[in-house]
Amino acid sequence: MNLAETVQSVMSPPHKAGYPFILGGIAAALLGLLFWHPLAWAGVIFALFCLYFFRDPERVLPPRADVFVAPADGRVVSIEEAIPPAELGLGETKLLRVATFLSVLDVHVNRSPIAATVEKIAYHPGLFLNAAADKASDDNERNSLLLRLANGKQAVVVQIAGLIARRILCEVHEGQNLTAGQRFGIIRFGSRTDLYLPEGSKVLVAVGQRMLGGETVIAELPAA
Repeated sequence: MNLAETVQSVMSPPHKAGYPFILGGIAAALLGLLFWHPLAWAGVIFALFCLYFFRDPERVLPPRADVFVAPADGRVVSIEEAIPPAELGLGETKLLRVATFLSVLDVHVNRSPIAATVEKIAYHPGLFLNAAADKASDDNERNSLLLRLANGKQAVVVQIAGLIARRILCEVHEGQNLTAGQRFGIIRFGSRTDLYLPEGSKVLVAVGQRMLGGETVIAELPAA
């Protein structure tokens, strides 16, 4: 990414979930100018941080319909077989799971990994452990989306709260058709996103690799 692209990403308009925080920082800055200058500086710094954190850049999809793209920015922390969240009712069959950890500096907007229909949405209350840890998938607060692909296969995307994240926002509903890369939610202030792939999918990323949500190809669909 060159300098111009970096600046463009940082200066992207914020997600609407960030407006209350940004306006709160601005309000604190204005009050600080009137009553206490240190508060003004704190308000300005907080507002600028929120502008950066809630940035929502446009992404360019790969020209293929037979691939999964990353559902979030961040770093791949594990690729392993795991049982999908129990609340989705998919049984005990393990699927290949690609887990992406989002630091506080990553874009936190979640995107659909492929064109699909939202078959089920299930929220599960839980803990706020370090989202990079394996047990975060089972123990932390999460919101799971069961996706039905055009070929009838299923995939699962899970929004997981983290040590700092305290709010999962899901902005789609059951029965809604999503396009690949479409925004479906956001997790505030540090989190993790898990993608469970259909059996036979070919993973094209490695642990430690950096993801760009809605852009990085994460896996290929099983052959017909």
